[in-house]
Amino acid sequence: MIKLKGEAGHAGLFAAVGWLGFVTDYLVLRLALHLGLSPAAGRIVSLLCAMHVTFLVNGLFVFRRLERRRLLRQWASYMAANGFGNFCNYWIFVTLVSLHGWFVSNHLTALAISGFVAWTINYTGTRLLVFRRGRAGEKGEETPPGPGEDGGWGRDRTADLRVMNPPL
Repeated sequence: MIKLKGEAGHAGLFAAVGWLGFVTDYLVLRLALHLGLSPAAGRIVSLLCAMHVTFLVNGLFVFRRLERRRLLRQWASYMAANGFGNFCNYWIFVTLVSLHGWFVSNHLTALAISGFVAWTINYTGTRLLVFRRGRAGEKGEETPPGPGEDGGWGRDRTADLRVMNPPL
């Protein structure tokens, strides 16, 4: 298995999660279109669903910084930081579909092009604003090892999942 370290590791894993977001986005968009929503309205629903999925996966597994005590703040920061990228994603998608070109107006093509632009913007915002590494000595902001720097995923993530979803 290839292990990427440092920033390249984070970017690579963020891209993999982006594919999960892309699949979520596409499947929800197809469902919305099937249910009779317009492409523009369906895209809003699909983007919101994809953003929530990627927030959880990025916070738990890519940056390993999702914390119950800061969950609402992290969620709000993620949504705000990715809001601009996803606005661009939405705007590019709607623009391409409205061109009625045989290739760029295809829903999947427009989704792929707009998604790539959004990935670049979203990674930068997420990395620098939401799940940034803490400075040495900053209370509660210790720097976690990057992907592959500790021989794997590091500590057991099932404890985090139990904290976020305590048994009833």
